[in-house]
Amino acid sequence: MNLHPTRSTFHVALAGAALVALGSAARAPLVVAFGGAMVLAVAAGRAIALVAVTRLRAAGFEMVWAQTHRVVRVARGETVTLAAELRNRGVDDMRGVALRAVTSSMLEATITPSSMDLPAGSRVRVDIVVRAKRVGRWGVHGVALEVRGAPAGGEGLYEVPLMFANPFGIEVFPKALQMVLQSPRGGRSRRSSEVGRPAASLGEGEELRELREHVPGDPFKRIAWKASARRGQLLVREMERDERDIVWLLLDASVELWAGADGRAPLDSGVDAMATLAARHLARGDSVGLVVYASRVRSFIPPGKGGGHAMKLAAALASAASVIDADRSESDENDVAQRVSEHARPLDSRGLADVPRGNLDMLAARAEALRSRAPFAPRLPQARSPREQRLRLYLAAFGVELPPRMDGERDKTELTLAGALEKITASKPRPSVVHVWAPAPGTAGSLPRVLQRLKRLRAEVRWSLPPFEQSVGSTAAQVRANEDTSFPSTVEEAVDDAVRLRAHASQRRGERLLKKMGVQLQVSPWYPPQRAGLTRAAS
Repeated sequence: MNLHPTRSTFHVALAGAALVALGSAARAPLVVAFGGAMVLAVAAGRAIALVAVTRLRAAGFEMVWAQTHRVVRVARGETVTLAAELRNRGVDDMRGVALRAVTSSMLEATITPSSMDLPAGSRVRVDIVVRAKRVGRWGVHGVALEVRGAPAGGEGLYEVPLMFANPFGIEVFPKALQMVLQSPRGGRSRRSSEVGRPAASLGEGEELRELREHVPGDPFKRIAWKASARRGQLLVREMERDERDIVWLLLDASVELWAGADGRAPLDSGVDAMATLAARHLARGDSVGLVVYASRVRSFIPPGKGGGHAMKLAAALASAASVIDADRSESDENDVAQRVSEHARPLDSRGLADVPRGNLDMLAARAEALRSRAPFAPRLPQARSPREQRLRLYLAAFGVELPPRMDGERDKTELTLAGALEKITASKPRPSVVHVWAPAPGTAGSLPRVLQRLKRLRAEVRWSLPPFEQSVGSTAAQVRANEDTSFPSTVEEAVDDAVRLRAHASQRRGERLLKKMGVQLQVSPWYPPQRAGLTRAAS
């Protein structure tokens, strides 16, 4: 157990030592005795604090959540308040200072109160306000504070840092789909009239509606010859076609699209855009499918309807942020093991003292046992070995993030997109709308051939380009750039403007390539610098 002196304790000890030195030099026994008493009081205070905190922890000093569930869902950008209790089951009065929530870096958390008195046998409530910056599954790992004894109601001389490891999960969904999931409708009320066209009508379709008698003008290809032979009269197949759209949404979730501030990266905009489209089409009664891809297909959800299907779409978009897989993360097995060890040590009853340093097999086994306390039950991550997979699964279950790859995935993403579109063209029912959110392809490759097949199927292909410029520079710098008509005043602004211009030029090249392929472009708004010189350069 580590004890740290408070600032006042340090000042008392320093003053006592100075008095001892001064009294010795002046040969003043009373001054030496007074200074020695001050130093002795500091040493005695340390012993008393150590005994008090040891008794406190033995009696039971704990933090518990007031919520009965261990996971809460929230829309990106919104806040949620978590209530917790600090319980002092000991017989000594304590004071807690510098309270802080230990959370994922994708969450912003503030805790009130920041300090409190904890009388013997008391419980004190604290509120943790959490704001979600990015979609995904992130963890609130616990609460940290410094505990001081309060002898005779005074201030303790020493403080002990404590960490209450009590995992809680924050599942962050896109705002549009979160609103759909929070809809109070359920059961039969979900069968209310949907906005849009009627569900089915007669026409050239794939579903058999009925068999009826032949009338003059019916095409011969609709005659049901076997049924006509059994009945002894000509019967015609009346087919049914679904008037509602079969919509496919394809989202490029390459790790390089996370570049930028949390919540303002291009992929943040992409997730929100796909969620908005999904909510809009589901409200119309359309069937919506989703493909989240990068260097490989991460999620492939066939078209469907209803609240349960909306939940599947939201979960797939939430997992788009994850870089826990080995092919998307910069961390190797040793880095992952170190992070697992840091997180598991407060959770383990023995503090991993019996796990030898460097024994990854034993660490993976201990992590597997501790995973029962995790708030999430994620899918198995991609890894190079079963042991590394268990370590990565532990981090995903507790909402611990890893750094993304530095070299990106663009070299394989375009091939994955072409393969996903090939699979969609062969799927039934046939797609009517295909919406792709991705950077423009660097080369045509096999995309033109796949897009031509979609055109032959009468599918409308729409393509949205990421707003790369929104992730460049701070918001304040962008505001100054729009208001100031002079040239950049700082090197940072000049670099930001150069990056924006390069993104603008790349976007224009991509637009020309996609137009040659016959794709309908839906370009995100771009706000170029309004400075005269830069505007002329951009044009």
